[in-house]
Amino acid sequence: MRVLDTLDKSHWAECEHTAYIVPGTVLRTKINGQPRRTRVGALPPKPQTLLLKQGETLILTRSLEPGGPAQLNAQSDTITPARIGVTLPEFFDCVRTGEPVWLDDSKIGGTIVAVAPDQVQVEITHAQPGGAKLGAEKGINIPESRLNVSSLTAIDLENLEFIAKHADLLGYSFVRTEEDVRNLAAQLDRLSAADLGIVLKIETRQAFENLPRLLLEAMRRRTVGVMIARGDLAIECGFQRLAEMQEEILWISEAAHLPVIWATEVLESLAKSGIPSRSEITDAAMGERAECVMLNKGPYVVKAVRTLDDILHRMEAHHEKKSSMLRKLHVATKFSTAKA
Repeated sequence: MRVLDTLDKSHWAECEHTAYIVPGTVLRTKINGQPRRTRVGALPPKPQTLLLKQGETLILTRSLEPGGPAQLNAQSDTITPARIGVTLPEFFDCVRTGEPVWLDDSKIGGTIVAVAPDQVQVEITHAQPGGAKLGAEKGINIPESRLNVSSLTAIDLENLEFIAKHADLLGYSFVRTEEDVRNLAAQLDRLSAADLGIVLKIETRQAFENLPRLLLEAMRRRTVGVMIARGDLAIECGFQRLAEMQEEILWISEAAHLPVIWATEVLESLAKSGIPSRSEITDAAMGERAECVMLNKGPYVVKAVRTLDDILHRMEAHHEKKSSMLRKLHVATKFSTAKA
């Protein structure tokens, strides 16, 4: 290696040939003609991924020690399944055998086949034909499980102090019950931030089923909105139900006179590759019925914003000519039956 620069006690060096360096590797050099040697110290871990295929087993553990891939014998039979840790301890107290688990925005799906106090065994049922890679810090959805955990975590409570001082509004992720809304309101009152805007992110089955109660509780405050978080909502409730559910959320929010954010993967291909798909142009046009449309980041996001602006301006002239049949809502029927 050739030393290029020195910064305090650190040195930048460039390899002239490919090399693999591990902790303890001996480095030799000459300083003023005198030979010197040292050893490489601790190195940061390199992010790893687990390749998971349909029919394989994944162990989800309470321990947050680094996971690992499956261990195979000489006949390629599995000796030890792949394993990875789950950062939410309550997960292990709430899941049951037979319930589905979705990982990394539904790229990988499985069914729970065994539950122990410190680990859960999942059989992979959905993955790409050649397998799908699961990395660290990926999301996990358990749509049929009931998590007994507050939507406000300890980190959320710490962040609220900064938010109350500097933000105009906050997005309330994974809100599920009216009690969640009351808890957030109480914390904002404590911080003298009663006028801070709240956006309820509807992204779980429980939030959708409780939507009328959530809105009635949230409307006790002056500035409230709703986000249709279609990514997690599709995973939680099924992709085939998403179109119907987003319609119901739009309608009931309109009845409550609350603004709606149309979110998740709007013009996603355009923002990331510069070329939109035909279906996402139609999807973006549907967002005209909401008060706000959210775009994800990407190298072509400016182009995506201009395209979205053009689409929405064109659709404004057409939307008033359309009328919805306003049939009886599934979510409203469940709410009225429960109240009766």
